[in-house]
Amino acid sequence: MSRDLVGYGGVWPDVRWPNGARLAVSVVVNLEEGAERQVIDGDPANERIGEVLSVVPDDRPDPGQAQIFAYGTRAGAWRMAAALRRHEIPVTLFACGRAAERAAPVLAALAADGHETACHGWLWRPHADYDSPEAEAADLDRAGAAIAAATGQAPRGFFCRGAESPWTRSLLAERGYVYTSNAFDDDLPYPDPSGLLVVPYALDTNDMKFFHPNGFVRPAEMVDYVTGALDVLEAEAEAGFPRLLNIGFHLRIVGRPARFPAFDRIMAELARRRDRIWIARRIDIAKAFREAAP
Repeated sequence: MSRDLVGYGGVWPDVRWPNGARLAVSVVVNLEEGAERQVIDGDPANERIGEVLSVVPDDRPDPGQAQIFAYGTRAGAWRMAAALRRHEIPVTLFACGRAAERAAPVLAALAADGHETACHGWLWRPHADYDSPEAEAADLDRAGAAIAAATGQAPRGFFCRGAESPWTRSLLAERGYVYTSNAFDDDLPYPDPSGLLVVPYALDTNDMKFFHPNGFVRPAEMVDYVTGALDVLEAEAEAGFPRLLNIGFHLRIVGRPARFPAFDRIMAELARRRDRIWIARRIDIAKAFREAAP
């Protein structure tokens, strides 16, 4: 795999988003609950990352960690869904296939509000782990089927934990996917040789930093951080440069009452700026970018 360290080289395509704005904002809500690796689900080891690092041996069940994840779909999802309706914010759901299968009513309810569902793999695991294209293809098909069964629509976007395999993008293109988001290297989408559009994601404006020792602690810290990103990119947009901001959330993280104000206040801030920015699902961003910069 070659690395492109230049990209647009400071000369960006002249893109205006469908409402005339220069800055697009993508809100992502990750639905991974039930797709994390757990011994009680027949997986060889337990997921380590949660409210605390699990100390349970790899080969022993860890019901506490499993319950931390389950909070997301049992409680957090409904709190967040209500906020999205209240602020009228469209989002893209990064849904793992096993989560879509096991928490189908939750995903169906979110999809019924008009949100896009993208494929987040079958399990919450890196696709770089796959040893063969055949094994990865089988899990992509399984995940796509589970998402289609829950939402009525096959996914057209993709993002996996960690990194893709050498075959991921060609497998996605063969299956009619429009975009992949396993990229953190630009403020705009860009084409890939596979035929997919790369719609970059971001890990800094992401609530996973509540789980990181050098990350957010209080809700206001994430609100201030995201507001700062909005201010910078909006100023660049006003200067004529097209931009994309990605903001990521998880049901089990900001769905918790103490962290929920971060989600609610950021949605309120986006709604407040609605006339100056374009808030859109990732599939709509991908399609609009291809039309504006073929």
